[in-house]
Amino acid sequence: MSLGLGKHYAAKMTAAVKRYQARIDAVAGQRRDLGLEALDNARWSKHAASYRFDPYRVLDPNLIQLAALLNSEDHVVDVGGGAGRVGLPLALRCRALTNVEPAPGMGDEFLAVAREAGIKQANLIRASWLDVEVEGDLIVCVDVPYFVREIDEFVAKLHRSASRRVAIWIWSPTPPARSAKLFQIAHGVELQRPPDHRELLPVLWEAGLLPEVRLLPEPFSWPESDDEFPPKDEEGAVAFALREVEASHVSGAAGRIASRLDELFVKEGEDWLPNWRPPLQGLLITWESSGAYS
Repeated sequence: MSLGLGKHYAAKMTAAVKRYQARIDAVAGQRRDLGLEALDNARWSKHAASYRFDPYRVLDPNLIQLAALLNSEDHVVDVGGGAGRVGLPLALRCRALTNVEPAPGMGDEFLAVAREAGIKQANLIRASWLDVEVEGDLIVCVDVPYFVREIDEFVAKLHRSASRRVAIWIWSPTPPARSAKLFQIAHGVELQRPPDHRELLPVLWEAGLLPEVRLLPEPFSWPESDDEFPPKDEEGAVAFALREVEASHVSGAAGRIASRLDELFVKEGEDWLPNWRPPLQGLLITWESSGAYS
């Protein structure tokens, strides 16, 4: 439901926005203090190949929920669509898809996957969302808000750029926070969690939006990109855990993890499987824009 955020809406620095930005700043500050890689376009580019998915795969139940919002004649805009994991399957079901993606490596993978799959109705804009002018019938944004500090401007632009509907897909807890327990053991400090629905929904409410929040049917899953997964012995398990939370360089981290292997892993045959990751609940947050730009 929209309460009238039209093209002349100006984002406001509300209490909810300040709380959201405090979460973003806490994450960035902790990563900087611990000497961890910044969560920026260079990082996403480096890992872009792991975000390639088959556009013709059978849709999982969660993606079916998102695809159900489509009309066949829609122009869909995928904000921060990466390598097209979500956007390219949608492109097969609509008139056109535009991926607004600033990370060079992600954009390269998107174009390559689209070309290999023969999808001609998908195009790429190499830019950040706030730096481009593009309009669509349905604006989609998946897993991006965790990293957006200018959330008020970001949301306002999602709304005014959609002629019909906006859909935001996030997880709770967020994927970056699913290794919080392991992070604390390895680094010796509590993980600063990225903003999730607890911060995002108040931002939307204070902007005058009353979105529908749908619980998605399947928990989070992701194919393991680690070549040494699953570990086969204690040494491999410790090394895998260190890589998982970027703690290979942290003094004492290996010992702390080794002392708690029975808690952190479960053994299935010769495989050591992570036991620290909580199930993540998917949320589809969506609202009608009521022809915001028309």
